[in-house]
Amino acid sequence: MAVCCDLEVDVNGQETFMVDKKIITSYSCRLSKLFGKSVGIEKNLKVIFHDFPGGAEGFELVLRFCYNGRIDITPSNISLLHSAAQFMEMNKSASEKHNLLEQTEKSLEEIKYWTWQELLIALKQCQDFLLIANSAGVLGRCLDSLAGRLALTSESSPCASTSSPDSSSVRFSSDSRSTESLKNSFTRSTWWFEDLLLLSPKLVEMVTKSMVSRNIDHAIISKFLLFYHKSKSSAATADEKCKIVETIIDMLYTLDQSSVSCKSLFGFLRVSLSFNLSKSSRSKLESMIGYQMDQATLDNLLVPSPHGTNYLYDVNLVLRFLKAFIQRGGFQVSLMPMQKVASLMDLYMAEVAPDPCLKPSKFLALAKALPDSARESQDKMYHAIDLFFEVHAGLSEEDKIKICCALNYEKLSAGACLHLSQNAKFPSNSAVQAPISQQFKVKSLLHTTNNYKFENDPPCSFNKTEKKGKEDEANEQIVLYAGKPDLSADNEKLRAHLQVMQCRVMELEKVCRKMQTQMAKIMKLKVSRHSNARSLPKLCS
Repeated sequence: MAVCCDLEVDVNGQETFMVDKKIITSYSCRLSKLFGKSVGIEKNLKVIFHDFPGGAEGFELVLRFCYNGRIDITPSNISLLHSAAQFMEMNKSASEKHNLLEQTEKSLEEIKYWTWQELLIALKQCQDFLLIANSAGVLGRCLDSLAGRLALTSESSPCASTSSPDSSSVRFSSDSRSTESLKNSFTRSTWWFEDLLLLSPKLVEMVTKSMVSRNIDHAIISKFLLFYHKSKSSAATADEKCKIVETIIDMLYTLDQSSVSCKSLFGFLRVSLSFNLSKSSRSKLESMIGYQMDQATLDNLLVPSPHGTNYLYDVNLVLRFLKAFIQRGGFQVSLMPMQKVASLMDLYMAEVAPDPCLKPSKFLALAKALPDSARESQDKMYHAIDLFFEVHAGLSEEDKIKICCALNYEKLSAGACLHLSQNAKFPSNSAVQAPISQQFKVKSLLHTTNNYKFENDPPCSFNKTEKKGKEDEANEQIVLYAGKPDLSADNEKLRAHLQVMQCRVMELEKVCRKMQTQMAKIMKLKVSRHSNARSLPKLCS
């Protein structure tokens, strides 16, 4: 039987086919409707397809079905056939045997019986014409089946099993084999990592979302994403690397933040510095790092400043980390993370303080980024400010006062107060505040000591008259320096007076230590007397 070739079909500009119009229109509703409008035209017919699924290969599969009336539908071609059948609207025949769309639909219902490798092949084919396969519904079914198998593997991971979801699990009873099973648990839960390297970043994104919807362990998902980035980036172009990094960051952001290590996030940060990441991806990465700021180290934070800037380190980046950390609300649950971050920031401020290009406003922002409750002592912050003033000798008095406002003088040790009172780099009001704070501490100590009362206490060598005189002396000094002396008139005289005051403070501290020692002896003697009195009845009996 002679075959008539009266229709020319141009497929995506790749190849031209001469076909029998009558045969192909008997299977395709799309062509049938098209030629139904061109009655009487029998010669020089030509159809041009610009977006045929699978191109020439897909159209050739369709022709094979049309001319033979059947075709073997396998996982290796089902994605292509189903998409092409939908494109050509090949559901015209009333007979299931000649209805390609219905046949592919039926085959897709058996996807649960496919092997792991067959499922990967189908996914790879969907990837080649992603948009069409996704709209046809094939991709969604493949992804759902893949995630379902990984979920089953994840649930059975505590038991020893072979490296395939199609294999049966095995349990060991002996101690040695159980130990070996625990050692291999990580391998059993990650056996599929290399298999999914064939997927594109877009498909990895879709697979990740499917796994999350299946409640697969987020720690395993994050390990896969990190493995995918490391494996695929080595041979990728700059644009491909940027796309991979953005995809991984976006997917990590959807996971539980505790499933991603702080070290890995800073690794992504270092890599991303050379790429022009989207604003959204960069913001997500900074937010994730800020969430785990209490796990960071000083080396992590010493990120070079952006190209074109003259300061040494990227302080703005660290400030954004701190903002994200505060917004997470972690300090409301526990003060420990906040204190860790405060200690880290003291180290960071001391590291960036010697940078001559660092603006006072940025240094002040670092000092005031955390609440006062985050620090039990502010000696390290004082040290960082001292370094900053030393390098930035040309700072105005106004800028210095603004920075010193971040200091809580009550949280400075006696040694720091003494150093500050003699520190010419600090503004004059700070030199007054330091001794006032120190005097307040001594006065509080004396007040606490006076509250101790014992019955039948023996006379103390430090009598009330002497104690009263010392307190009056301290109060007199506090009142004297709480005023506003004209320091500019005679700085040397003020400094000498401050030194005299420091000597008196030290005398008071010595007196307090003596009192505490004597009271401890008295308490010990009193306890000893009580114990002897209780033991008398037993001796008499």
